[in-house]
Amino acid sequence: MQKNSQSIRAACLNIALAIALGALGAHELKDKVPVASIATWTTASHYHLVMGVGLLIIISIARFAQKTKIATLAIKLVALGMLVFSGSLYLLVLTNLKWLGAITPIGGVLLITGWTCLALSKLELPQQ
Repeated sequence: MQKNSQSIRAACLNIALAIALGALGAHELKDKVPVASIATWTTASHYHLVMGVGLLIIISIARFAQKTKIATLAIKLVALGMLVFSGSLYLLVLTNLKWLGAITPIGGVLLITGWTCLALSKLELPQQ
């Protein structure tokens, strides 16, 4: 139970961070980086927010379901994918290091793999 509580807190903090970073991009970066970079930042914060909410949902469901190893793997892959995908885009905008763009698809593959693992897992919810 303690581990679930920590995971839920981490997901909530990621959601808060995604909102804060989205606001930063919208208000503070618009005069400091090219317009294309703002679009990249928006993509990063959008995926960060959506995956944060997705993690919160997965963790909450897993709390009440029979958790399987593949579901646990899915949670880890989605969390890592969110970090790599959004993190590489945030850093790309802030540093203008173009090679970071080559890392972003790795995050995307991790996200796709994580959600596919979840689809293939056997999370059994209690019957009502």
